[in-house]
Order: sequence, then C-alpha cells, then structure tokens
Amino acid sequence: MTVRTRFAPSPTGYLHIGGARTALFSWLHARRHGGRFVLRIEDTDLERSSVESVNAILEGMTWLGLSYDEGPFSQMDRMHRYEEVIQHLIDDGHAYRCYCSKERLEELRERQMANKEKPRYDGHCEHLQGPPPEGVSPVIRFRNPKSGKIVVNDMIRGKVVFDNAELDDLIIARSDGTPTYNLCVVVDDAEMGITHVIRGDDHLNNTPRQINILRALGYEPPIYAHVPMILGEDGKRLSKRHGAVSVMQYQEDGYLPEALLNYLVRLGWSHGDQEIFSLDEMAELFDVHEVNHAASAFNPEKLLWLNHHYIKTSPVDYVARQLMPHLGRLGIDPSTGGPDILEVVDALRERARTLVEMAEMSQYFYQDFEDFDEAAAKKHLRPVCEDALLLSREHLAALDEWTAEALHAVVTVVSEELDVNMGKVAQPLRVAVSGRSATPGIDVTLYLVGRENTLARIDRALDYISERKAP
Repeated sequence: MTVRTRFAPSPTGYLHIGGARTALFSWLHARRHGGRFVLRIEDTDLERSSVESVNAILEGMTWLGLSYDEGPFSQMDRMHRYEEVIQHLIDDGHAYRCYCSKERLEELRERQMANKEKPRYDGHCEHLQGPPPEGVSPVIRFRNPKSGKIVVNDMIRGKVVFDNAELDDLIIARSDGTPTYNLCVVVDDAEMGITHVIRGDDHLNNTPRQINILRALGYEPPIYAHVPMILGEDGKRLSKRHGAVSVMQYQEDGYLPEALLNYLVRLGWSHGDQEIFSLDEMAELFDVHEVNHAASAFNPEKLLWLNHHYIKTSPVDYVARQLMPHLGRLGIDPSTGGPDILEVVDALRERARTLVEMAEMSQYFYQDFEDFDEAAAKKHLRPVCEDALLLSREHLAALDEWTAEALHAVVTVVSEELDVNMGKVAQPLRVAVSGRSATPGIDVTLYLVGRENTLARIDRALDYISERKAP
C-alpha cells in the first residue's frame, strides 16, 4: 500500500500556525513512508472562501518548503461528482429529503434543551408519507445507523468508541443543493485514495459520521490521527495575541522557514532530547504515533531562540538572500554600493535574532543616520573623548589599506598614545560611525562602514562635541 496523506484547508483566511503544523505532520508521514502528499482546497463555503485566501495558503506552503505531489485540487471543480454521490445515497436508501422549517428545528432544539436532552434531529422526515410540502426546498440528510458502535483506532489517541444512537442524521446537502463539508470530504478522501488522515482534533466528532458515510458508499475508511490543539502559554485557545498569525507574517517578522518548521514539529512531538532538526531529519524520524495526546503550548521565546540558531548556523549566502527583502523595506539596495552583504551578515549573525533586527542593525553600513542615540552620545561623545577621535582620525586617514587588521592596530596605537584602555577609544569611534553604542567589533564596524564614511562621520561627531562645549 502506498501511503497517501492530504492537507485540506478551507480558503477562508490565511495559513495559520495550527494549519501549518497539520500540513507538516501530514507531509512528514508521507515522506517517511515513501508516499504521496496531496493538497486539496475545500472551497465549498462560497460566502467565506476567496481567491486571496487560496493564494495565501499556497504562498505559505511554498515558503515553508512543503511541496505537494498532487494538487491543489478544488472542491468546486468536483460539484457534479458530489451531486451524483448524493443521488446515489438517496436511491440506495442511505439519505432522504428533509422539509423541516428552521422554526420547527429551533423549537425542537429548545424543547430538548429544556428537557436536558442532547440537541439532535428527531428524524421527522425520515419516513415522510404523502406528497411533500409545496414551495419548500428540502435539505438532504444522511440516514445514520440507529444502533451499533463506531470504533476509531486513532494513531494518536488510540481506540475511540462512538455510539451510533448518539449521532443524528446530519445534513449532506443544503436546500440550494450545495453539498456540505462532511459529504465532500468523504468523497474526496475515498476517490483520491487517501490512506491516512492527519488533522486537528476539532474534527474528531466528525469522524464517526464520515466513517458511516464511507461505509454506505462501499469504501474502507482511512486511518485517522487527530492532532491535539495548540494553546497559548496561558493555557487558553491560541489566538493572535499568542502568535496565531499568518505563517507569512512570520516571514514579514524576519523568521526563517527552517526555524518555524523546527518549532512546529516539536509542538507535540519529540525524539529524545534533540532540539534541532533539519527537514531531512524530521522526515526520517517523525512518527505520528509518538505525538502527544495533550495540547501543546505555544512559546514565542523558544521560536525566537530557534530562529537565532538558524541565522547563526545557516550558510551566509542563504541568510543574505532571505535578508534582502527586509533591507529593501528600509530603502537599501546593497548592489548599488556599500559593503558586501555577505560580510555584513557574517558580522551580525551572532547578534540578530530575526532578519528584521539584522536589517535594522545593518542600516548604518549603507545609509547615513539622522541623529546619534541620545544616551550613547551623552556618554561617549563628551569633550573628554575629543582627543581620542582626533588622533584616531589622523591615523585612519593615513592608512594605506582599509582592512580589519589595520583598523584594529589603529585603535591599539591610539589607546597606547593616550595611555587609556581600548574601550575609551573604541566606544567614541563606535558611536561616531554608527550612531549607537552596540555594534560588532570596532575593527569590523569601521571596515564595513568604509574609509570615506568613517572619516566623514568622525568629523560629524567632532562637530557634535564642539557644540556641547559651546556656552
């Protein structure tokens, strides 16, 4: 048997963290077993589905690197097939038309609630005799078995048993003829040969209903795995304030896809004490049977830690490519001048936790800054620092080669000539050329800023000191 999994999002919004984890688990299960991963867009909710959402889902999948082997398939392209299946169920006695009004159903629900009964359809139209009511467009209901049990051997939860007597006759086609989710997903999973359905545990209650429909159509149900939900650190359902934003928002915020994937795979699954996994390692080691039964808590700090790890350890040219769009948003195009972007990345990768931080940290290498950081200037651009800057400028201007080694030697010579520690020279220089008090090593900083900019910015800092000295 060839393993076939699927990711089947509804295009009613962006690809969020929960959906991305489900997609990842499904992708990994297929990859580990040499199977096929199918992408299906469940777009029958015409009021809420949109082309923009479809594009957002596809963009998110591409950014994460979760390539699909088949699809994307659209349910809207299969409407005729669903209609055939519904008619087949009616003809075989597995479905019937229901003419109950909304008012009757609401009264039924209120009465059941008042009697402390489980709200459910009472089968009023199941054996309707005589001509149907005029002017009423019926819904189609599936005739659920009235006895027996449904056993779901869930790969994560184990054996889960449902009593058919607790299930009512669900609607499989609306009054306008459009099929509902539970009908479409059954037909698609069966006809696309899906062998393993990995999805959120919010779908667990749909599973016995879907199994009954599958069996009514003569299909063997797939194997199910219901993944527990993701909670915020406060134990509440994950929301935007916890970080449940679009996957592409993480790209906007300067995260690498490898970091997000590594974080998502560890939300509910582990392999010993290992924290860092490449995508190949995930595909080799991931076992859906080992996913935790309990919900996982989303920890933004852990994700940030992982992102910093990947920024530090990924190839410099790869990080540089990922950094470029963030530089562009700051109006920086490294190809038009300034230091080599690879050297900038190498200088900043130990400090920057996100690509947004790295872009902001590198801004002074490519653009003049408007003002000195107030606190940094107050401490390091005082009149007492003037001699260090003047002597540094003199030595820097005389350099034959602008290399990190030569620049380090200048700072050493100036500190010796003034008989002060190197920090008394390096810090005024750092604030003078960058506008801030924290940068990479002073030699690397001066090298990347360049000779012309360094000398011009030292002059600017000296003017600033002169203004402070003025009455």
